[in-house]
Order: sequence, then C-alpha cells, then structure tokens
Amino acid sequence: MSTLTVQGAAEGYRAHRTLTVASEWRRQWRRRRTQLALGFMVLLPLILLVAFQLGSSDDDESGGRGQFSALVDVATAGGLNFALFTLFVSSSFLLVVVVALFCGDTVASEASWGSLRYLLAIPVPRARLLGVKLTVALGYCAVAMLTLLGTALAVGTLRYGWHPLRSGLAADIPAGEGLVRLLAVTGYLGLSLLVVAGLAFLLSTLTDAPLGAVGGAVLLYIVSSILNQITALGVIRNLLPTHYSQAYLGLLTTPVQVDDVVKGAISAVAYAAIFWIAAWVRFLRKDVTS
Repeated sequence: MSTLTVQGAAEGYRAHRTLTVASEWRRQWRRRRTQLALGFMVLLPLILLVAFQLGSSDDDESGGRGQFSALVDVATAGGLNFALFTLFVSSSFLLVVVVALFCGDTVASEASWGSLRYLLAIPVPRARLLGVKLTVALGYCAVAMLTLLGTALAVGTLRYGWHPLRSGLAADIPAGEGLVRLLAVTGYLGLSLLVVAGLAFLLSTLTDAPLGAVGGAVLLYIVSSILNQITALGVIRNLLPTHYSQAYLGLLTTPVQVDDVVKGAISAVAYAAIFWIAAWVRFLRKDVTS
C-alpha cells in the first residue's frame, strides 16, 4: 500500500508530471482532425495555384473581372504576392474555423468521450489541465498558420519567382523587406485570431459537444463581422472584436501605419484574456461528470 502525504496524495506524486505538454502534443497529433486540418493548410495553396493556372487560359473569354482581376494580377506577381493573397483569402473564414477547431475541440472532446473525469482522477490538477490544453491548442494554431504561409511562399516562388512585394497600397517593396512585412502580417493575423481562440476555449469548458464550441465561436465571430459593417453603430463598432481585423493592411503601406495595428493587438489580447479567465473560473468550479 502506498504511503500518503499530509495533503492526501500518494508518495512521489508530482502534479507537473501528470500531463505534460509533450504528451498532449503527441495525443493531439494522432487525432484525425489535426492531420486533416494541417493537411488542408498544405493543400489550399496548391488549389489556388491550379485555379490561377486554369483561369489564365480563360482571360480572353472572361472580359473584365473588375477588382478580382486586379487581385489575381497582384497574386501572380511573385511568391510574396501569392503568399499574401493566400493569407488574405484565408483570414476571414478558413483560419477562423481552424483556430476554433483546435481551441474549441480540446476540452469538450474529452468530455464527450467520457475521459475528462478520468484525467482529473489521475489526478491532473484542473488548472494544469487547462494550461496544457490551451498551450498545445495555440501551438497547433501557430503551426497551421506557418504551414499555410510556408507552403504558399514555396509554391508561389517556384511558380512565379522571387520578386518585390506589390500591395497596391504603395510602391513596390523590395523582396527582403517584403518578407519581413509578410511575417508581420502573419503575426498580426495570429494575434487577431486570439479572440476566436479565447472564445472557442471558453465554450469548450462549458459544453461536452465539440461541434457546439467550434460552431459557436465561428458564429459569434461572423456576427461581430456583420455588425462591424453597420456604420450606424458609430463608435460602438470600435468595441467589436473584429473591428481591427484588417488593420494589417497598414503594414503594407509606405510609411508603415501601425496605429490600428497596435489598437487591434491590444483589443485581441484583452478579449482573449477575458475569455480565458472566464474559462478558468468556470472550469475550476465545474462539477465534472463526463
């Protein structure tokens, strides 16, 4: 029979060894949804590349395509432009869904499988469980974004070459500086998506239905985006979590405009912190039965 300490834990028990980031990373990597999500991050740039190739043969028949034609022309001006275009078309929905999937599925899936109570009975401290789950989820979100960017940059450069970045907002940006700007845009998009990550993680602690947590986060993000288009709301729009979602365009101008970028970063971190604190408070007091 094992000897118990004063606190009631078995001798040799160490809370920090019960659920490590490395073990949780491996568990999540083996899940099909992780592999499919990351796989699609590789597949999307290839789909866009094929679409551009097929579309180029129909230019004479299509006539004018307005603003979309201009976007396509910029996208095929070089690898940097192709990567920027891929981020642009992905940021409003695809990346939102991927971030919501990784962060909204993490705790709710354990509850839906009935394994959450067994994890806590090991015992894994609740605060540690949430911390490890959130760390791994955010890690996979970062991997997904970098995979998308890296694949788009690689295939775009191989097909269209390494040329200055053309944003349409200012003069051409030299390739070296353009790469730095592109990384800055990616970093800002990652920060802005912390709102989705925080909301999805909070919902994940409130329900044992993973799709409910993921779908709820995506739906509320879409609602915020719609409300942001209503100019009649006036200054109230500044409080919406999606108000500064396209502030990254300021990183493509000359000189760089960072006012909205700073405001957007502060807003995203603040919203995410509120959601995460709420998740911790709720989960630490929750009666886990599943």
